[in-house]
Amino acid sequence: MLLNSYDSWSPLREVVLGSADNYTSHARELSFDLFFHDETPYSRIYYPRHVSPGAGTGRRSPIKQRYVEELREDVEQMADTFAQLSITVHRPLPLDAATGEVHTPAFAAAVVPPLNIRDNSIVFGDEIIETPPLVRSRYFETQFLKPVYAEYFRRGGRWTVMPRPMMTDASFDLSYVAEADKGSLFETITDPRPSPYDTGFEMMIDGAQCLRLGRDVFVNVSNANHALGCDWLERHLEGRFRVHRLHRLADSHIDSTVLALRPGLLLVRTPDVAEQLPKALQRWDMIFPPEPEDNNFPDYDDGDLILTSRYIDLNVLSVSPDTVMVNAACPELARTLEGRGFTVVPVRHRHRRLFGGGLHCFTLDTVREGSGPEDYLDY
Repeated sequence: MLLNSYDSWSPLREVVLGSADNYTSHARELSFDLFFHDETPYSRIYYPRHVSPGAGTGRRSPIKQRYVEELREDVEQMADTFAQLSITVHRPLPLDAATGEVHTPAFAAAVVPPLNIRDNSIVFGDEIIETPPLVRSRYFETQFLKPVYAEYFRRGGRWTVMPRPMMTDASFDLSYVAEADKGSLFETITDPRPSPYDTGFEMMIDGAQCLRLGRDVFVNVSNANHALGCDWLERHLEGRFRVHRLHRLADSHIDSTVLALRPGLLLVRTPDVAEQLPKALQRWDMIFPPEPEDNNFPDYDDGDLILTSRYIDLNVLSVSPDTVMVNAACPELARTLEGRGFTVVPVRHRHRRLFGGGLHCFTLDTVREGSGPEDYLDY
């Protein structure tokens, strides 16, 4: 089928599902800590940053093999669930175990597999856009998706790559974390190092910062890097989509903060978040999920680096306007959605907090039913 995706709820026909192969560790360095700033504040106390000379890969935080094996089991069960729903599943190339590190003129970084593929790509109608990454270890992540994207291009889709940043320390705007940590006991990120390749702040933005509502796209902008990326999107999409800015709704991604389940209905983390939404979205009906329960999550050892907040399971995936895939570990959320008339498809996803993503993060919806962008803001 032809590339066609304008929102997050129209009946899903084709999806790309990430790969968990050879996910062995997290590399702690400046870009990683910036990316996970809001979701894991306590990691800056319990797992302080390791500063070493040069722009190397930083300290590795290993992931236990049993967690990786269970993650792979869960991802493959997701693929089976899609097949049972008659949804075509595409997969990226797996990360080869021998690929440990990549080097650019400006930095060296560990490589992670293409698991949370929602982040570095976004689909606007018949166009795939590869976005400039926020984390160095993910710089070449979309390379693993080349066969999938090339096939959509051969079918007639458009394929665009946003400008790639140099990603020196000076490329990152630290103002958000400096203001968020002011007066706190948390470790503040304050030690960027000069590089001969410094160019000032650069555009960096992820697809998961965008809320697609047909003709309208809402983009979370929390720093100068995001603002430059949003500038690019506005100019590139002009005449086809209307781009609106959300001011610091989160540090970066918003798909565990607000999701559109169908026209006129949002899943929103808390009433406080709802008050920060623009007036056009505040007119929509909203579902506020129950607070996550402790028994929703596995117990981990002190050395296991937790990357997300307890709200990660709001990261659901809509299969149609009345069907939603939900983590099976969240019966309270499932009952809430069923009470609003949704059919819930439970999917096992045990270690989402260790790997930084939920069902929405692990997927990229490339083909949904629909003939073009529609106006939904009057709902």
